[in-house]
Amino acid sequence: MTLDGSLGVRVNGEHRRVPGGISIAEMLSELGLDPVRVAVERNLAIVPRSTLGAVAVEDGDDYEIVHFVGGG
Repeated sequence: MTLDGSLGVRVNGEHRRVPGGISIAEMLSELGLDPVRVAVERNLAIVPRSTLGAVAVEDGDDYEIVHFVGGG
């Protein structure tokens, strides 16, 4: 955590800063992603969609986020 309260995380290999104290669902919203249309892996473990609003983002977390795309 920095003096401004932000956290350093990695999302799909890219370093980002996010506000401290947010949940994964809130981070997804900040990234412009719909939690219903993504799968989230945090530190090599899948995060169940039902818990995205309850799990806090922590400094140093490593996320892989996969978007579901429909088509035909």
